Amino acid sequence: MVASPHGEKFAACLRMLKDRSGRGYDRLGKEAGVSGSSLHRYCSGLSVPTDYRVVHAFAKVCGASAEELREAHRLWALADTERDTPATAAEESPQPEQERGPKQGPEPAPEAGREPEPRPGREAEAEPDDVTPAVAGTGRPRRFRVPDKLSPRAAVLAAVVAVVLVAGFVWLPGDSTDGDPSASGDKVLDSPACRTVSMGQHDDCVREVQTLLARAKGKLAIDGDFGPETLRRLTAFQVLAGLPATSVADDATKKALYAHQVNMTTWSPARVAKRVREVFAEDPGTAVAVARCASFLDPLYVLPNTNGSRNWGVFQISDARLRDLDGTPLKAFDPDWNIKAAHRLWSVRHDFHDWPSCEAALKNTPKN
Repeated sequence: MVASPHGEKFAACLRMLKDRSGRGYDRLGKEAGVSGSSLHRYCSGLSVPTDYRVVHAFAKVCGASAEELREAHRLWALADTERDTPATAAEESPQPEQERGPKQGPEPAPEAGREPEPRPGREAEAEPDDVTPAVAGTGRPRRFRVPDKLSPRAAVLAAVVAVVLVAGFVWLPGDSTDGDPSASGDKVLDSPACRTVSMGQHDDCVREVQTLLARAKGKLAIDGDFGPETLRRLTAFQVLAGLPATSVADDATKKALYAHQVNMTTWSPARVAKRVREVFAEDPGTAVAVARCASFLDPLYVLPNTNGSRNWGVFQISDARLRDLDGTPLKAFDPDWNIKAAHRLWSVRHDFHDWPSCEAALKNTPKN
């Protein structure tokens, strides 16, 4: 497998974390719950993990900060998107020098009093409209001179022509809005240029989606780049709006964004941690550490998996576990419900076996 451009950046990120840890692949693999040989392939750019939890666990045992974890997730998502993309053809090589003709040096300045002659091998450029046929016997064009003063009749005629031309340009129909989202009115996403807005896109359409999500109290950067952060927020918005979680800004999602009826305000990390300690009274420190590892204590955190499933909320409860708990993504975004559901899972064996990656990384996570 030849690493894609994003795959190379992802592998470089993993190598940096690994080198900084000062530990070998086998030891890191045991702590992260993955084989050392697999870690070596990931760090070498030979393959990309199909499950982000492996990346998260590896980064945590390497001592990655919250910002580094977000960057690792961003690079993984981009590399994963390219997993099934066929290798692009090599860029066309520049034309051989002989096909392009001899290299031209700078054109010499024309001599005073002479018109510059066309360059060899090129068609002569069209003369301006104010040029008349050449004066006989000279080979030089005769320039039309505009009289210093127009007759009253000519002036009136010129004014009428100007008015007609201006009116024609004003009313001339065209499709000039196709390439400019902002030219179609206040609703940028109604422009043909914003027909689809999805992962990997980078333009003003994405910026508009991010602006509308921020207006709905969704916390994200407005940079015009549809990356993992925008994907999570858009998916959460769709769930809160009662729409299918397509993770794409389709027509229904655009309509809901412009309706301004969804409020994405939720609990702060401090309030989440406080409630986790209350519910997990048996082991509050470990429970908070697992929740922080899973979602950064963000009640609206969404993690997509390559098999199409997703994990939801504070404790990143999977689609399968939601079915077992008679839950839904919307319920999972309720932090109190999510924390209590996680405690029900914990109560089965009184351990955190449902969060193996975070459990393996707990030794590097502060319990507070």
